[in-house]
Amino acid sequence: MVTIIVLAALVIGFFIFASLYTDYAWFAQLGFQQVLTTRWIAGTLMFLAGFLGMAVPVFLSIGLAFRYRPVYAKLNSQLDRYQQVIEPLRRAVMIGIPVVLGIFAGLSTSGRWSMVLEYFNRTPFGKTDPQFGLDIGFYVFELPFWRSIVAYSSAVVLIAGLAALAACYLYGALRFGGREVRISRAARIQLAVTAALYIALQAVSLWLDQYAALTKSNSLITGAQYTEVNAVIPGREIMAGIAAIVAILFIVTAVIGRWRISIVGTGLLLVAAIVIGGIYPWIVQRLQVKPSERTYESAYIERNIKATRDAYGVSDVKEQNYDATTEASSGALAQDAQTTANIRLIDPKIVSDTFSQLQQYRQYYQFPDELDVDRYDVKGETEDTVIAVRDIDLDGLSSAANTQYNRAFVYTHGYGVTAAFGNQRASDGKPVFLESGIPSNGALGDFQQRVYFGETSPAYSIVGAPKGSKDVELDYPSGSDDDNGGNATTTYSGDGGPSVGNFFNRLVYAAKFQSEQVLLSDAVNKDSQILYDRDPITRVQKVAPYLTVDSDAYPAIVDHRIQWVVDGYTTSDAYPYSQSQSLSDSIAGSESSAYRTDQVNYIRNSVKATVDAYTGKVTLYAWDTKDPVLKTWEKIFPTSVKSVSSMSAELLDHVRYPTDLFKVQRSILGTYHVTNANSFYSGDDAWNTPQEPTTTGGTDSDASAADTSTTTNALGAQTTTTASKANLQDPYYLTMKVPGQETAYNLYTTYIPQQSAGANNRNVLTGYLAADSDAGGAGKGKKASGYGKLTLLTMPKTDNIPGPAQVQNLFNSDTTVSQELNILKRGNSTVKQGNLLTLPVGGGFLYVQPVYVQSTSSGSYPLLQKVLVAFGDKIAFEDTLDEALNSLFGGDSGAAAGDSDASGSGSGSGSSDSDSDSGSSGSGSGSGSDTGSGSTGGTSGSGATGNDALQQALSDANDALQDRQQAYADNDLVAAAEADKRLQEAIEAATAAEDGS
Repeated sequence: MVTIIVLAALVIGFFIFASLYTDYAWFAQLGFQQVLTTRWIAGTLMFLAGFLGMAVPVFLSIGLAFRYRPVYAKLNSQLDRYQQVIEPLRRAVMIGIPVVLGIFAGLSTSGRWSMVLEYFNRTPFGKTDPQFGLDIGFYVFELPFWRSIVAYSSAVVLIAGLAALAACYLYGALRFGGREVRISRAARIQLAVTAALYIALQAVSLWLDQYAALTKSNSLITGAQYTEVNAVIPGREIMAGIAAIVAILFIVTAVIGRWRISIVGTGLLLVAAIVIGGIYPWIVQRLQVKPSERTYESAYIERNIKATRDAYGVSDVKEQNYDATTEASSGALAQDAQTTANIRLIDPKIVSDTFSQLQQYRQYYQFPDELDVDRYDVKGETEDTVIAVRDIDLDGLSSAANTQYNRAFVYTHGYGVTAAFGNQRASDGKPVFLESGIPSNGALGDFQQRVYFGETSPAYSIVGAPKGSKDVELDYPSGSDDDNGGNATTTYSGDGGPSVGNFFNRLVYAAKFQSEQVLLSDAVNKDSQILYDRDPITRVQKVAPYLTVDSDAYPAIVDHRIQWVVDGYTTSDAYPYSQSQSLSDSIAGSESSAYRTDQVNYIRNSVKATVDAYTGKVTLYAWDTKDPVLKTWEKIFPTSVKSVSSMSAELLDHVRYPTDLFKVQRSILGTYHVTNANSFYSGDDAWNTPQEPTTTGGTDSDASAADTSTTTNALGAQTTTTASKANLQDPYYLTMKVPGQETAYNLYTTYIPQQSAGANNRNVLTGYLAADSDAGGAGKGKKASGYGKLTLLTMPKTDNIPGPAQVQNLFNSDTTVSQELNILKRGNSTVKQGNLLTLPVGGGFLYVQPVYVQSTSSGSYPLLQKVLVAFGDKIAFEDTLDEALNSLFGGDSGAAAGDSDASGSGSGSGSSDSDSDSGSSGSGSGSGSDTGSGSTGGTSGSGATGNDALQQALSDANDALQDRQQAYADNDLVAAAEADKRLQEAIEAATAAEDGS
């Protein structure tokens, strides 16, 4: 039995060692071993402090009670039996109980290493709170530390006191006889001193609680309001003083032996807690504040507004009135030609299947479900692009190929990127690729295309071999290497992972991954490396544990390499008077909950990180050099973060304003764009982000929406599922000119009035927020002066500018649009309406939505067939954006769109063409319409199509549909049936006319 226990302990010990050893090897390979060792040392010291802080006082408390027990005390028979049972185990109990309690305390405190390091390396904010005049750093770094110390000490003293009380009772120092309580002198002193310490700690806790009131979330704001400032905070000061006096009374009891004075003092303390801490604040709030709440709370609301805007980095937002017009006049876009030319038509949420069918090539590759948007210099022009990495997908392997050997040694990496112009489309609806093929070629130049570190890389791969060895890793399908089944092979030559070239390392990694392949395979050699923890976000989070990492890492071709760019945030929940909200809810786009565990009220995009897709190298750049939280962590990890000055000019060209931060800021600005306390209290100008119109059918009744894309039938009706999901409209990146600014790469969002669900909701635009996302252009190590500038366009309260849901409803309810969508859906095709973009051009707001068609057959993919546009209450629906804008703006918009060279929609066969590497080759899905019919306010307009039969058929369908609607309104079922028949005949005629065109 002993042998089995020893062996089990050795096995467990080895696995623990293997975990620690491999962690160190991973960090050391990246050059971040200081991060790990600092965490280990800090965590170990915190464990020891927690262990000793609990174990020693409890041990001493029990030991003192036993040592000074009354030797000749007469015990009752029951206590005598207890002593007889415990006495043989007394030494084990006296040591075991403190040790066990110490272990639990040590484990609890070891996780607080970051708070302690922040305290000892704290950096002042240089700003003070409006109540106590203390530096903000006191609340962020010092107050949490001291409150934790007091809470821990209170727990230790309480447990030690309970242990002493039990020992005193067991050994007769504390005896109960009828109504009489007898206590020995030694026990009296010990228990009284312990009680004094505990009460004194509560006095300190009450004193610290007055500062904590500045970060408490209340029903109106976060921070101390009138009642807290004038009743609660003074009450806590008084209570702290009373508690200190009671602690002194217990010391007096220990000296003179009279318990009555300390017991009376404790009773008075409890009464004071009820009166001063509960009843008096309730009276002030209920009888004084509540009847005139706006007047009393005005000054504290102003504090909250100022602190919140500072803490979320929106205090410098440039707010300007934008009196938007709704009249679409000829030539209105002439002043916005650059914006018009860059309007993105390719929806990164829809075209993943298109990229996969045209550019995936093999089943073991994949593109992400949502592609990324970036910009690149192409022939001297900056082009918005939709880009995706061709990553590895082991789940795509056939059952025969899906072996442990192949997963670990052969299929090790993805290959290349595919990029398409965001503003262009081919005549058949495919994207126009500026980088395509495998190996990739195009406008992005030469770069290392192998992707060993990606978002879907395998859990681990073993790579590397001596020079001259046979290549084992599949590189890419070349079609020319007969020895390898038409596949090019390679051997990894980078430095991306710890070595497994010796038996010991192979053994520990075999234990870590529980795989005999690592230990036994003959493919492992002296130069082998093991690559793991390969997701870019995971790598950044591990080397910078103090950061909250953005949910989206995006690829960029930088200095001839694929670099993943990751944004990192420093956050806090202790900024005084700043409004608290759930970080995850804000990012997900749902209403913030006060019960979440990730509440924050301070955030900065303090770090920009890159992860090399070939070597896995992680580089952290200090982006916000003024952030006190980052400065604090730079003291803790002095070598881990580089200066912005070391960022290359090319990398800066691809740095953008982060989406997650922008979502948090837009959530705050929905309320805190209001800086007048009275208006803030009234809530008469509060805004919300609109819901995603393509998944809600244009309604805005709830913060949750169905997780589905728009499906439109011939009459414009939509179907949605009932799966509830947070679904506010995403912010979008676009190169455009915000009124009053220069043309730049911007991230924008829109606002509508904040309103209760279903309460006569008004989906009109009230605001438009844009963030300048251009960080490059100023040279190496220099951020562009305009980067991060927030501009908020506010609409006059008397204007009724249609919001996204209203515009989507205009699109879906227009009869001509519905008819054409029905034609696009003929056969087994579905219509997908893409992202609804909003652009402040032409003196108003232009809405643009691409319309995709996809066959339901296997291997099909979405093709861009039509474009919907709206300005005011007028809409147009054409084959290209250029045609739609001209139709919308009286025949001439005044500017050319990026797809002006595309000549109508093509029709495809619905088959896939995985070997196509151009935007104009290969066959698509669904069928296109060559009609150019537009619609203005529901009245049909004409496009340049030259198909008179089709135009007549559409006109007949429109007439029949109107007659049908009128018949139902008149309850004339016979007329309705006749109209239905004419509508069907018109649709058939339109289909025949298009086929013959």
